[in-house]
Amino acid sequence: MDAFFASVELLDHPELRGKPVIVGGASGRGVVTSATYEARAYGVRSAMSMGRAMQLCPKAVILPPHGAKYSEYSRRVMSIFRDVTPLVQPLSIDEAFLDVAGARRLLGSPLVIARSIRARVLSETGLTCSIGAASTKFVAKLASTRSKPDGLLVIPKARTLDFLHPLPVDALWGVGKVSAENLHRHGLHTVRDLANTPPDTLRKWLGNAAGSHLHELSWGRDPRHVDTRHIEKSVGHENTFSHDTADRDTLRRELLDQSERVAVRLRRGGWESRTISIKLRYSDFTTITRARTIAEPTDVARRIYETTTALLDEQELGDKRIRLIGVRAEQLVHAGERDSLSLWDEADNDGWRDAEQVMDAATERFGRGAILPARLLGRRDRLYDTKAPEA
Repeated sequence: MDAFFASVELLDHPELRGKPVIVGGASGRGVVTSATYEARAYGVRSAMSMGRAMQLCPKAVILPPHGAKYSEYSRRVMSIFRDVTPLVQPLSIDEAFLDVAGARRLLGSPLVIARSIRARVLSETGLTCSIGAASTKFVAKLASTRSKPDGLLVIPKARTLDFLHPLPVDALWGVGKVSAENLHRHGLHTVRDLANTPPDTLRKWLGNAAGSHLHELSWGRDPRHVDTRHIEKSVGHENTFSHDTADRDTLRRELLDQSERVAVRLRRGGWESRTISIKLRYSDFTTITRARTIAEPTDVARRIYETTTALLDEQELGDKRIRLIGVRAEQLVHAGERDSLSLWDEADNDGWRDAEQVMDAATERFGRGAILPARLLGRRDRLYDTKAPEA
């Protein structure tokens, strides 16, 4: 969907069409949830502070978000997708993969199907969407991004490399700012440059997993199928302090609280996590994430907390102050799917797992806060805004 939240808001404010509109909290510490393409032309982006957004685009109109409305329009759009094919994999509230191979005989070519979907979405919701069609999920995603806004791009299988190789390396999934800078230092600027680099060299520069992954993508190889099962990708919590802080004891207590919350959600969902990450946003809105893959998956808060504090201790704060801190559990597996006895079984069961299960039972009966780690006592009146990102 194109600028989904902002586009939904414009349905109730047609007089604002063609103008820069920002959806989000209007307070000084508010955050941009979405923005029209007219606002984006000024550099406004989601997750940006509202103060910064208004500096970039002072004439923008700010509208408050309405989550229930977005969910309803998302339901309508996904229903249209499922009329075309049962093989629909939602990625988020406003994006999905569709496998239309089985619909071709009845509905026509991918181009015809895509045109039909776009026409129905516009007719039945008043919203526009951009569609990319290709033989793999990765290339289809790239094509949809390149066709925005309100566009359609079909990449025939035989033309995949013609489309892919001229693109900059940061078009590939998994190439962020740091990875792109690393590749640029080695003279790799386009996907073609990366594709023509020996895989062993890429693994040496980027690590075994990332090097192999990017080599495959650079040749358009993506074996993943459209998966209609709902699979949790991660579970996390993050908090914005009312006053920026550099006090490590405060930050550690926050990590403990969030580790407890994340572990509870893991256990409730029947998940364990292989990778634990922290997110830090500084006063200047610079944001970093640091992650660590642990020896064996866990749903124990103590293990999560030990990992997050280790990641925090590795960061040199200097005179920097923290505005937001978050904890996330990633690479989730179903609890009990361990291949062998965990190296951390002894630590997890050394009273911690049993204690946390008692806390779960008390919380279920008496509510959160019935039993807490001693370091969190007296913190019921939280001094920050709390945000629990969707899993």
